[in-house]
Order: sequence, then structure tokens, then C-alpha cells
Amino acid sequence: MTSTFDDLDLRPELLTTLTELGYEEPTPIQSEAIPPLLEGRDLLGQAATGTGKTAAFALPLLHGLASLGKRERGAGPVALVLAPTRELAMQVSEATHRYGKLLGARVLPVYGGTPIGRQLRELERELERGSGVSASRFASLSSRVSTPASPSASAHA
Repeated sequence: MTSTFDDLDLRPELLTTLTELGYEEPTPIQSEAIPPLLEGRDLLGQAATGTGKTAAFALPLLHGLASLGKRERGAGPVALVLAPTRELAMQVSEATHRYGKLLGARVLPVYGGTPIGRQLRELERELERGSGVSASRFASLSSRVSTPASPSASAHA
């Protein structure tokens, strides 16, 4: 198991942010999940509440996005994070924004219970800016952006 965040080979900006946030050492889920995610491998992780799962997937996500050039990112979606509840979508959005601050990451939560027009306008602004991560409540997002012929969900990240 990894004993420090430095051992995980994350970008310097992420390491600086982790230090500023008071993170001292990776939790078991972070130590086990971050290396294979940085390698681009799929991963299914399970851990108790409060053990650092959001950082375990958000840090490699931000690391990878920061490595992409503007041309590689293009104008389309870069990342989409699905969450089962509005509260979790907000939590993931806020944490990802904090972790990605020094990388200039933009994060946009999309969820039900608020006017869709406002969220679509904000999503359009993010598409125009060309960066960000969307943390979305799956059921709400899929029902709002799916078409009968092709159910899909995409948001710019």
C-alpha cells in the first residue's frame, strides 16, 4: 500500500492542493484505486462512507484531464460523473472543484428539482469555455437528455 500521496505520481498541482487541504496520507481506497486509474484501467471500488472514495476517482480524473491538450479535449464532453442523489452530485462537484482548483478545472453539477433551463444555460456556457467536469444525478440527467431512439447522457466537462 502507498504511504504518501507523492508515491502515487499525481501532478504537482494536485499534490499542492492535497497539502493545502490538510491531506496527509492516502486512505486504503485511495492507495488501491489511484494507481490503476492513472494507468487508464477500469476499476470498481467499494468502501465505507467517509473513506475518501471521491478523491480516489476524482484525483486520477483531474490528473488525466490536465494531461490533455485543448485539441485533444475538443469541444465535446470531457468527463461525466454520475451520482445517485442530488446531495451526492453536489458533494462530488464541490470536492472535484476543490481538488482541481490549481488546474483550472470547472465543475458543473446537473440534477433534478431545479429549473432545467437554468442548468442548460450554465452547461452551454461551460461548453463555450471548453473545460469542466459534470457531476450529475443519473436518473434526472438521463431523463432530461435522452432521446427515444438513443438513450444517452452527456455533459461537458
